[in-house]
Amino acid sequence: MAVCFAKHGYKVVGIDTDQHLLAKLREGQPPFHEPNLQGYLADGLKNKNFTVTDDPSMNSMSDIAFITVGTPSQANGQIDLSYVVSASKMIGHSLRSARHYQLVVVKSTVAPGTARNVVKPVIDRESNKAYNLDYSVCSNPEFLREGRAIYDSENPDRIIIGSDDHAAIERLEKFYQTLYSNTMPTVIRTTFENAELTKYANNAFLATKVSFINCIASIAERIPHTDVNSIASAIGLDARIGPHFLNAGLGWGGSCLPKDLHSLLNLSENLGYRAELIAATDETNRQQAEKAVEFAKQALGALADKRVAILGLAFKPETDDMREAVSVRVINRMLGEGASVSVSDPLATENAKRIFGDRITYAANVDECIEGADCCILVTEWPEFKKLNGEAFVRKMRTPTVVDGRRLYDPKEFKKAGVKLFAVGVGPEGSESENR
Repeated sequence: MAVCFAKHGYKVVGIDTDQHLLAKLREGQPPFHEPNLQGYLADGLKNKNFTVTDDPSMNSMSDIAFITVGTPSQANGQIDLSYVVSASKMIGHSLRSARHYQLVVVKSTVAPGTARNVVKPVIDRESNKAYNLDYSVCSNPEFLREGRAIYDSENPDRIIIGSDDHAAIERLEKFYQTLYSNTMPTVIRTTFENAELTKYANNAFLATKVSFINCIASIAERIPHTDVNSIASAIGLDARIGPHFLNAGLGWGGSCLPKDLHSLLNLSENLGYRAELIAATDETNRQQAEKAVEFAKQALGALADKRVAILGLAFKPETDDMREAVSVRVINRMLGEGASVSVSDPLATENAKRIFGDRITYAANVDECIEGADCCILVTEWPEFKKLNGEAFVRKMRTPTVVDGRRLYDPKEFKKAGVKLFAVGVGPEGSESENR
């Protein structure tokens, strides 16, 4: 978000206490992978539209302060607001010396009531300034997809602004109108709490769609001549349903969906309501990764002393993020079964080393990963994995057995090549059916 603002000519200052992070950014090195991010960062640093500092007093010179800190989950699912509180204190303290109005915008994903009951009181106490006169607060949740964050920052499909100050909403909307000009999306003006809950509802619904189609996939696997891909294509044509997030597989991961579902469950329980649908969505996803183990056992029997190749470590393509990644659950289960594991991923290998150390083998490429393997499990749908054909697995593997956890491969082509293929959502002889 910061470098996209800078790209459009705004002067942006990033404030953080992490010296290692600041040093990397000053050198033009993003702390994570995102397509086009390094180029945007380099441009921002070169034209001095983007700078970083650990000096909180720099905030006093800004017109808008965006709170974008993390809100990690605690053991009970409740989010940790300590970083939000810390950022609010810093903003409040810096406002003491400010000579102009500042709009404070909460972008972090927070529980309903946080802006009103946490951020506002903290800033008010620390600043000794008058709310609505010297500063105001808006809740403005982000809807960025990892791997598409630059695109989504520049092409949002809607903007949600919540506040108890209508003038503050006007100010923020005017900022976005200037930023997006002719491509300005729909703006929803609402309360703090509606904006905050919208973020949770959005991610919970997407997670539910994935778990739903995975539930249908589990049913399809037990019925001859069925393929969940055909079913998903058909129901996706219904305008009330739509085709997105109907890809059956080994489940979802990442930094948002798991955390937000757990936070929503915690919130609902604290309000005296058990959100059974959300709980079932989470449980279905947790079980889905077990399919990889089940399929491997169907093919090989006991997994002790077997060599298993894992293609894909990141929770999705075009990122190196392994937070809550399906690969972590699959690898841990395989190690628990006594198998040796080799892995391959275009970007996430270094992150995997921090998680698994020397307990697994890190292959330099796909061929090295599957060489001599008894079973290969496709976990992340990277484009380079999609290009593989059945012959590649037959040529390299000791026992050409593939678990297609993301439905990239043609079952008929792999069967013809001599590969034993297990695919999520395909029933007995289900691969013989085709969409026409």
